[in-house]
Amino acid sequence: MPIHDWTRLEAGDFHHFHQTWVVNLSNALNGGLLPLEYFAMTEQVADRPIPDVVTLQTHGPKDVAGGLAIAEAPPTARVITKIEKVDYAKRADRVVIRHGRGKVVAIIEIVSPGNKASRNAIRSFVQKAADILIQGVHLLVVDLFPPTSRDPHGIHKAIWDEFEDQPFEIPPGKPLIVASYIGGDVPTAYVESLGLGDPLPSMPIFLSESRYIPAPLESTYMGAWEVFPSILKQIIEPAANG
Repeated sequence: MPIHDWTRLEAGDFHHFHQTWVVNLSNALNGGLLPLEYFAMTEQVADRPIPDVVTLQTHGPKDVAGGLAIAEAPPTARVITKIEKVDYAKRADRVVIRHGRGKVVAIIEIVSPGNKASRNAIRSFVQKAADILIQGVHLLVVDLFPPTSRDPHGIHKAIWDEFEDQPFEIPPGKPLIVASYIGGDVPTAYVESLGLGDPLPSMPIFLSESRYIPAPLESTYMGAWEVFPSILKQIIEPAANG
Protein backbone atom coordinates (compact mmCIF):
# COMPACT_ATOMS: atom_id res chain seq x y z
CA MET A 1 0.00 0.00 0.00
CA PRO A 2 1.58 3.31 -1.04
CA ILE A 3 1.79 6.39 1.15
CA HIS A 4 -1.03 8.74 0.20
CA ASP A 5 -0.99 12.51 -0.19
CA TRP A 6 -2.62 13.54 3.07
CA THR A 7 -2.19 17.23 2.28
CA ARG A 8 -5.25 16.87 0.00
CA LEU A 9 -7.53 16.34 2.98
CA GLU A 10 -8.50 18.44 5.95
CA ALA A 11 -6.76 18.08 9.30
CA GLY A 12 -9.83 16.46 10.84
CA ASP A 13 -9.83 13.77 8.15
CA PHE A 14 -6.26 12.79 8.92
CA HIS A 15 -7.05 12.94 12.65
CA HIS A 16 -9.65 10.21 12.12
CA PHE A 17 -7.14 8.08 10.18
CA HIS A 18 -4.46 8.81 12.78
CA GLN A 19 -6.65 7.56 15.63
CA THR A 20 -7.48 4.33 13.80
CA TRP A 21 -3.83 3.79 12.91
CA VAL A 22 -2.52 4.13 16.48
CA VAL A 23 -5.14 1.65 17.71
CA ASN A 24 -4.06 -0.79 14.99
CA LEU A 25 -0.43 -0.32 15.98
CA SER A 26 -1.21 -0.96 19.63
CA ASN A 27 -3.25 -4.06 18.81
CA ALA A 28 -0.56 -5.47 16.52
CA LEU A 29 2.15 -4.95 19.14
CA ASN A 30 0.05 -6.61 21.84
CA GLY A 31 -0.95 -9.39 19.45
CA GLY A 32 2.42 -11.11 19.63
CA LEU A 33 5.09 -8.70 18.40
CA LEU A 34 6.10 -7.49 21.86
CA PRO A 35 7.79 -9.80 24.37
CA LEU A 36 5.41 -11.01 27.08
CA GLU A 37 6.70 -8.60 29.73
CA TYR A 38 5.87 -5.56 27.57
CA PHE A 39 2.57 -4.04 26.48
CA ALA A 40 1.40 -1.13 24.33
CA MET A 41 -1.45 1.30 24.95
CA THR A 42 -2.75 4.43 23.29
CA GLU A 43 -2.41 7.54 25.40
CA GLN A 44 -3.34 11.14 24.72
CA VAL A 45 -0.45 13.44 23.95
CA ALA A 46 0.52 15.97 26.62
CA ASP A 47 2.38 19.22 25.90
CA ARG A 48 5.59 18.36 27.76
CA PRO A 49 5.21 14.82 29.14
CA ILE A 50 7.20 13.09 31.85
CA PRO A 51 6.69 9.49 30.72
CA ASP A 52 7.09 7.77 34.11
CA VAL A 53 4.78 10.12 35.99
CA VAL A 54 1.01 10.11 35.70
CA THR A 55 0.20 13.81 35.47
CA LEU A 56 -3.17 14.94 36.79
CA GLN A 57 -4.77 17.26 34.27
CA THR A 58 -6.49 20.00 36.24
CA HIS A 59 -8.82 22.56 34.79
CA GLY A 60 -10.30 25.73 36.20
CA PRO A 61 -14.05 25.96 36.85
CA LYS A 62 -16.23 26.40 33.78
CA ASP A 63 -17.95 29.35 35.44
CA VAL A 64 -17.36 31.55 38.47
CA ALA A 65 -19.53 33.77 40.62
CA GLY A 66 -19.20 37.53 40.22
CA GLY A 67 -17.78 39.50 37.33
CA LEU A 68 -19.54 40.29 34.06
CA ALA A 69 -21.14 37.70 31.81
CA ILE A 70 -19.63 37.77 28.31
CA ALA A 71 -23.04 37.02 26.78
CA GLU A 72 -24.60 40.02 28.53
CA ALA A 73 -21.74 42.51 28.32
CA PRO A 74 -19.32 41.45 25.58
CA PRO A 75 -15.79 42.89 25.95
CA THR A 76 -14.86 45.40 23.25
CA ALA A 77 -11.57 46.14 21.52
CA ARG A 78 -10.37 47.59 18.23
CA VAL A 79 -9.32 44.11 17.04
CA ILE A 80 -10.79 40.84 18.24
CA THR A 81 -9.37 37.63 16.79
CA LYS A 82 -10.05 34.00 17.50
CA ILE A 83 -8.42 30.81 16.32
CA GLU A 84 -11.12 29.00 14.38
CA LYS A 85 -9.27 25.77 13.62
CA VAL A 86 -9.59 22.81 15.96
CA ASP A 87 -6.20 21.83 17.39
CA TYR A 88 -6.29 18.15 16.49
CA ALA A 89 -2.67 17.75 17.56
CA LYS A 90 -3.75 18.09 21.18
CA ARG A 91 -6.48 15.50 20.66
CA ALA A 92 -4.26 12.94 18.96
CA ASP A 93 -3.11 9.75 20.62
CA ARG A 94 0.30 8.13 20.64
CA VAL A 95 1.37 4.55 21.32
CA VAL A 96 3.21 4.07 24.60
CA ILE A 97 5.10 0.85 25.32
CA ARG A 98 5.70 -0.11 28.94
CA HIS A 99 7.70 -2.79 30.67
CA GLY A 100 5.11 -4.43 32.89
CA ARG A 101 3.09 -1.88 34.84
CA GLY A 102 6.12 0.34 35.32
CA LYS A 103 8.65 2.10 33.14
CA VAL A 104 7.81 3.59 29.76
CA VAL A 105 10.44 2.24 27.37
CA ALA A 106 9.25 3.52 23.97
CA ILE A 107 6.79 5.92 22.35
CA ILE A 108 5.43 6.03 18.80
CA GLU A 109 4.45 9.50 17.57
CA ILE A 110 2.59 10.05 14.29
CA VAL A 111 2.94 13.68 13.21
CA SER A 112 -0.30 15.51 12.46
CA PRO A 113 -0.78 18.73 10.45
CA GLY A 114 -1.39 20.57 13.73
CA ASN A 115 2.13 19.73 14.90
CA LYS A 116 3.43 21.97 12.10
CA ALA A 117 0.68 24.59 12.04
CA SER A 118 2.61 27.29 13.93
CA ARG A 119 6.02 28.09 15.36
CA ASN A 120 4.71 27.25 18.82
CA ALA A 121 3.27 23.92 17.64
CA ILE A 122 6.46 22.70 15.96
CA ARG A 123 8.55 23.93 18.88
CA SER A 124 6.34 22.08 21.34
CA PHE A 125 6.58 18.86 19.34
CA VAL A 126 10.35 19.09 18.97
CA GLN A 127 10.92 19.87 22.66
CA LYS A 128 8.59 17.04 23.63
CA ALA A 129 10.60 14.61 21.46
CA ALA A 130 13.87 15.85 22.98
CA ASP A 131 12.45 15.47 26.50
CA ILE A 132 11.50 11.88 25.76
CA LEU A 133 14.96 10.99 24.48
CA ILE A 134 16.81 12.79 27.29
CA GLN A 135 14.85 10.72 29.81
CA GLY A 136 16.13 7.53 28.17
CA VAL A 137 12.85 6.64 26.47
CA HIS A 138 13.13 5.41 22.88
CA LEU A 139 11.08 7.08 20.16
CA LEU A 140 9.66 6.34 16.73
CA VAL A 141 8.42 9.36 14.73
CA VAL A 142 6.35 8.97 11.55
CA ASP A 143 5.86 12.14 9.50
CA LEU A 144 3.77 11.73 6.34
CA PHE A 145 3.60 15.49 5.71
CA PRO A 146 6.21 17.41 3.69
CA PRO A 147 8.47 20.00 5.34
CA THR A 148 7.08 23.46 6.00
CA SER A 149 8.76 26.81 6.58
CA ARG A 150 8.89 25.80 10.26
CA ASP A 151 10.75 22.53 9.59
CA PRO A 152 12.39 23.22 6.21
CA HIS A 153 14.72 20.23 6.46
CA GLY A 154 12.14 17.85 7.88
CA ILE A 155 11.05 16.81 11.34
CA HIS A 156 14.16 14.72 12.05
CA LYS A 157 16.49 17.66 11.48
CA ALA A 158 14.33 19.80 13.77
CA ILE A 159 14.51 17.19 16.54
CA TRP A 160 18.20 16.43 16.08
CA ASP A 161 19.15 20.11 16.25
CA GLU A 162 18.10 19.95 19.92
CA PHE A 163 21.18 17.77 20.47
CA GLU A 164 23.64 18.63 17.72
CA ASP A 165 23.50 20.70 14.55
CA GLN A 166 24.35 18.16 11.88
CA PRO A 167 23.64 18.50 8.16
CA PHE A 168 20.71 16.48 6.84
CA GLU A 169 19.70 16.55 3.20
CA ILE A 170 16.27 15.44 2.02
CA PRO A 171 16.65 13.36 -1.17
CA PRO A 172 14.73 14.66 -4.19
CA GLY A 173 11.18 13.35 -4.21
CA LYS A 174 11.53 11.90 -0.71
CA PRO A 175 10.24 14.63 1.64
CA LEU A 176 8.54 12.36 4.18
CA ILE A 177 10.38 11.06 7.24
CA VAL A 178 10.27 8.01 9.47
CA ALA A 179 12.87 8.14 12.24
CA SER A 180 13.63 5.75 15.07
CA TYR A 181 15.67 6.96 18.04
CA ILE A 182 17.53 5.33 20.89
CA GLY A 183 17.12 7.56 23.94
CA GLY A 184 19.60 8.16 26.73
CA ASP A 185 22.89 9.95 27.26
CA VAL A 186 23.98 9.40 23.66
CA PRO A 187 20.88 9.39 21.42
CA THR A 188 21.14 7.51 18.13
CA ALA A 189 18.89 8.03 15.10
CA TYR A 190 17.89 5.69 12.28
CA VAL A 191 16.23 7.74 9.53
CA GLU A 192 14.43 6.85 6.30
CA SER A 193 13.28 9.40 3.71
CA LEU A 194 10.16 8.45 1.77
CA GLY A 195 8.01 9.74 -1.06
CA LEU A 196 4.37 9.43 -2.06
CA GLY A 197 3.65 5.92 -3.28
CA ASP A 198 6.44 4.34 -1.22
CA PRO A 199 5.70 1.50 1.19
CA LEU A 200 6.32 2.19 4.86
CA PRO A 201 9.52 0.60 6.17
CA SER A 202 9.75 -1.74 9.17
CA MET A 203 11.65 0.69 11.37
CA PRO A 204 12.99 -0.51 14.73
CA ILE A 205 11.07 0.10 17.93
CA PHE A 206 13.81 0.00 20.54
CA LEU A 207 13.00 -1.69 23.83
CA SER A 208 16.51 -1.11 25.12
CA GLU A 209 19.76 0.22 23.72
CA SER A 210 20.56 -3.26 22.37
CA ARG A 211 17.16 -4.83 21.55
CA TYR A 212 14.31 -3.84 19.25
CA ILE A 213 11.31 -5.16 17.35
CA PRO A 214 10.30 -4.18 13.78
CA ALA A 215 7.45 -1.67 13.70
CA PRO A 216 4.41 -3.00 11.77
CA LEU A 217 3.84 0.35 10.08
CA GLU A 218 2.78 -0.89 6.64
CA SER A 219 0.28 -3.52 7.76
CA THR A 220 -1.35 -1.27 10.36
CA TYR A 221 -1.50 1.64 7.91
CA MET A 222 -3.26 -0.67 5.45
CA GLY A 223 -5.71 -1.74 8.14
CA ALA A 224 -6.60 1.88 8.89
CA TRP A 225 -6.90 2.64 5.18
CA GLU A 226 -9.29 -0.25 4.57
CA VAL A 227 -11.90 1.26 6.90
CA PHE A 228 -11.26 4.89 5.94
CA PRO A 229 -14.36 6.54 4.37
CA SER A 230 -14.53 5.78 0.64
CA ILE A 231 -15.60 9.32 -0.25
CA LEU A 232 -12.34 10.63 1.26
CA LYS A 233 -10.24 7.89 -0.31
CA GLN A 234 -11.34 9.08 -3.73
CA ILE A 235 -9.74 12.47 -3.10
CA ILE A 236 -6.25 11.17 -2.46
CA GLU A 237 -5.99 7.80 -4.21
CA PRO A 238 -5.26 9.27 -7.68
CA ALA A 239 -2.19 11.07 -6.31
CA ALA A 240 -0.77 7.86 -4.91
CA ASN A 241 -1.56 5.80 -7.99
CA GLY A 242 -0.34 8.40 -10.48
